[in-house]
Formats: sequence, structure tokens, C-alpha cells
Amino acid sequence: MRDPAVRRWSVFHKLVYLATAGRLGRRLVDNDILLLTTTGHRTGRAHTVPLLYLREGSALILVASYGGRPRHPDWYRNLAADAAVRVQIDGSREWMMARTAAEEERARLWPRIVDAYDGYSRYQSRTDREIPVVVLEPGDQGQHETG
Repeated sequence: MRDPAVRRWSVFHKLVYLATAGRLGRRLVDNDILLLTTTGHRTGRAHTVPLLYLREGSALILVASYGGRPRHPDWYRNLAADAAVRVQIDGSREWMMARTAAEEERARLWPRIVDAYDGYSRYQSRTDREIPVVVLEPGDQGQHETG
């Protein structure tokens, strides 16, 4: 993450979420928040960021908006190198596999996403890139952690 203000807010939010097992920081702009841990595409180190999410059956839906900036957020770029991610919701952690929603799937999900948080429509209008929608599905590892 190269934007210092976004980075500071993200680090603060992550620390509060972790320290309270999600009791604080689990909601923002009337939406649920999770912690997403990816593997850095350049460093190979774990990187954790708080993100809004929606549920779709057993899948979780994320939006790689980065506030409408011209490039994708680092967490999204990390997924291209390694789709295995760890998700923390409240005090529960789970391994999942990430993929970018196909065009038809994105078209179906986008109205629901904007309905949940209308800021996403503003973000899309600020950038020439199509903001990716990411689908997280339970991983093959079947690992589930608590605490």
C-alpha cells in the first residue's frame, strides 16, 4: 500500500480488530469487515488488510476499489501471484481461495455491492479501470482456526 493515509488507517483498523478479536472494527459504513491476509507478490511476506465484504452462500465477496485510484490495491495484485488467502471474521480464521469474478458474475454482483455501499459507484466513476470483484471460496486445506 503506497498511500500513507490509507496505510495508517488500515494498520490502525487491523490492530484494533486483532486486539479485540473483531469486537471493535467489525463494522464500517453499515457493512461487515474482515481481515484478509495475502502473500506479498514481491516479498513473500504475509500482508493483512481490513476490507468490507458481502456473503454469497459459502463465498465472500470483496471489491478491489482502492478508493477509485488508477491502479489495483496491493492485496489484489498479491492474489495474482498466490490465490490462497486467510480470512479472519471476528475471532475465527479460515483459509480460502480467491478468484476474480467473471464478467457475468461481476455484472450480477455489482448492483448488490453498490446497494451495500454506494461509495463503490463513486470509486468506479473516478477511474478508467474496471474495479475487480473478488470471490473467496473455502480453500482445499479445510483449515479453520479460532482465537
